[in-house]
Amino acid sequence: MALSANDAFAAGGRRRRRGGRGRRGALSEINVTPLVDVMLVLLIVFMISAPLLTAGIPLELPKTEAGALQDQSQPLTLSIRADGQVFVGETEVPFANLAPRLREMAGPDTKKPIFVRADGKAAYSVVAQVMAALSTSGFTSINLITETGGPSSGDKPAPAPAAAPEADSP
Repeated sequence: MALSANDAFAAGGRRRRRGGRGRRGALSEINVTPLVDVMLVLLIVFMISAPLLTAGIPLELPKTEAGALQDQSQPLTLSIRADGQVFVGETEVPFANLAPRLREMAGPDTKKPIFVRADGKAAYSVVAQVMAALSTSGFTSINLITETGGPSSGDKPAPAPAAAPEADSP
């Protein structure tokens, strides 16, 4: 059995060091446990806070196939509940004061987008009156807010009728 000069037992317990580092090199591993802990805490915080960021008036929006609007500046949000009450933001506004209140909030900018959120069970006449009041007040960017995933608009082709079985004639 041959012993090397660098063996710790061969030299009587004396170790030889090269360059002052010894046998171990620099530790090049990154401890990711704290990073994972922070990311999980952030994930939980965002999962809890995301539902709280929606508008304050609870409504059952109708479902459609229309996609979401992109790149909008701070819009004015108008909500119509199933019983016909109209809200600007989270404040109830009588129908007679609706147009003056929105003009006051929008200022001279009549192109400011207005999002109309109407409950699916709200009377069509109330929604139509609110939309007409907004239009006659000079607002040009009026948007109806719905949820996606609703019934089809009819673009899909109708399924072919099933063929009747052919009868064999004698």
